Amino acid sequence: MSVKRYTIQDVARHAKVGVGTVSRVLNDDPKVTKEKRLRVKAVIEELGYQPSFTARSLRTQQSNTIGFIADAVATTPYAVQLIKGAQDAAWKHGKLLLVVDCDGNTTLRDKAFESMTEREVEGIVYAAMFHQEINLPDTFKRSPTVLVDCFDKHAHYSSVVPDEYQGAIAATQTLIEHGHKRIAHITNDALDIQYPAPRLRLEGYKKALKDANIPYDPALTIESNGEALSGYQCAHKLMALPEPPTALFCGTDRVAMGAYEAVKSLSLRIPDDVSVVGFDNQDIIAKHLMPPLSTVALPHYEMGEWSITQLLKQPAEPETITQERLACPFISRASVSMR
Repeated sequence: MSVKRYTIQDVARHAKVGVGTVSRVLNDDPKVTKEKRLRVKAVIEELGYQPSFTARSLRTQQSNTIGFIADAVATTPYAVQLIKGAQDAAWKHGKLLLVVDCDGNTTLRDKAFESMTEREVEGIVYAAMFHQEINLPDTFKRSPTVLVDCFDKHAHYSSVVPDEYQGAIAATQTLIEHGHKRIAHITNDALDIQYPAPRLRLEGYKKALKDANIPYDPALTIESNGEALSGYQCAHKLMALPEPPTALFCGTDRVAMGAYEAVKSLSLRIPDDVSVVGFDNQDIIAKHLMPPLSTVALPHYEMGEWSITQLLKQPAEPETITQERLACPFISRASVSMR
């Protein structure tokens, strides 16, 4: 059974006013008298009238909709905060977020773009699964576009990425401040991979050591594949060194989870014998390890929020291209102790 949808003409007829008066009430025009305003609002409440989105869009020449194209973001543990940050910022500005996850499929990505521009979205946010360089087709230049967790080396689009370098400095400095000098770093992937995170985190680690006048020891750096099993294997190798480390800076929380198991298998205690720090702040891991893991947070909520704010600024400043790095805060828990 269909439900009758009332029009603005129905409201005007029931309230015994003109359509223009109803429109002015809907737009909070102060010129409408109090008596007419109350009468129109009472009828709107009685009929359950909702303004037509299409009609409003035609009138204002704004769709009040922003397209959000995700490259497999929506299937990762970070999706909730990234999309929530974008959605909260969009909602704050009276905009609706239209989300499509293309799951790495470039054909679907291009179709999503075409569908969104056909619906006259006010701009596009394109979010990658990992911090990386991307090359979007030139069609994206037809619409205001902002990149999240990725960048275009030609600076065609404003972009926001996490400051992996600063985050690694913060993690290593924390261990140094707790008296550690034999600090090992298990990378979050192979250093020659296309993604910049492993290299930037290693560079941040080296910078913190240098600032503290602690010589960099290549034997204390080992590559992992970012997963728990690899973290377990790498930690075992490090702890077997003639002079083992007193602290492990792990490139991901998953690596740290494996390192925990390796340390415990050697009958050592965290943090009394070995301090451990992760990277990513995956709640499902970091908060539930025993002891809870000190780690570096990726600013996914803040990146999502920033992307919408930047996108809405761009029409007024069309020539302004911003490439932003957001800080990765250190989250202190119980896996680090004084040496």
